[in-house]
Amino acid sequence: MYDFHTHTFLSDGVLSPMELIRQAYQIGYRTMAITDHVGPGNLEFILTTLVKECAMAAKRWDIRPLPGVEITYVPKEDIDLIAREARAMGAKVVNVHGETVVEPVEPGTNLAAASSTNVDILAHPGLITLEEARIAARNGVILEVSARRGHGFANGHVVKTAREAGALTVLDSDAHSHHDLLTRDFALKVALGAGLDADEANALLESGPRHVLSKIGLEYVA
Repeated sequence: MYDFHTHTFLSDGVLSPMELIRQAYQIGYRTMAITDHVGPGNLEFILTTLVKECAMAAKRWDIRPLPGVEITYVPKEDIDLIAREARAMGAKVVNVHGETVVEPVEPGTNLAAASSTNVDILAHPGLITLEEARIAARNGVILEVSARRGHGFANGHVVKTAREAGALTVLDSDAHSHHDLLTRDFALKVALGAGLDADEANALLESGPRHVLSKIGLEYVA
């Protein structure tokens, strides 16, 4: 399994980074990103910790854990700045917490993230507009289909809008504990629930990780 959106107790998850990596490894994950919530105050601490933890796990176990961030509730004017700083500090995957329908994210966050070439994934973008999705497509920002409770309410809209705009998509867990980590069977059910047919759902699970890895300059490993 590939998963580019997970959390530890460094933000609002329940496990340490090493424990989450080990739990993921045990159920068959081979590439994952840990993307704890960040803003300007905790960015350096989060990434310093995740870079060390991911490096040690990768050295000892057959899994590729990637240090990352989810830029969360940052004013829209500063999203690109924080994304650039995160990359400079060692983030391999830069996500932005999009305008999910279940939280009061600042309007304009989706547009700011879609407009930034320093952002990899716009997480759970809610009722993203067609124009925002087209901007994301032009800048290579990948739209997330979310397996997270609540955030997944708008998956059907995201899939439909991404298709019309020519934007890329990826399916992620947004895991906050090991119970949230994905099996392929459950990931397929989420994709089907988003309105994809069986062929499209299987294609999403194959193509989404390839798109993300290509964007961040890493090789796809089956």
